[in-house]
Amino acid sequence: MGYWDLEEGKDCVGKTWITTKAGTALGLVGSAYHIVAFQPDTTLQAVSRATNATVTMASLGAIFGMTTCLAAQARDAPDDPLNYFLGGCASGVFLGARTHSAMTGTTACLGLGTLAMFTKIGKMEGWRLAGPPRM
Repeated sequence: MGYWDLEEGKDCVGKTWITTKAGTALGLVGSAYHIVAFQPDTTLQAVSRATNATVTMASLGAIFGMTTCLAAQARDAPDDPLNYFLGGCASGVFLGARTHSAMTGTTACLGLGTLAMFTKIGKMEGWRLAGPPRM
């Protein structure tokens, strides 16, 4: 089952697990590209970079999944795009805390929250980014 197959506001652990796995995969791929593009001096430095990036991305995924699901439960509005904005914003705040930068946190909160909200709106309204047009 995929993320969109699970009911909104239900099975928070399952949704969080899916977003954590996605974040981990993105972190691994991103750190692999980063290590190839910017060669580390030692193997230990390469492992440290990969671990740092992967754990950060996995944490972002977990925070997004849990916040989105808990917001849907607490607000009793499971299909509201605001839940996704809150999840993206919480992930952005974590990123700001991770980098010790309020500006990064604020920008990431607004950017990730808006992206997540429009992703949900697009899913609800059937938006498509690619593929043949519907008749």
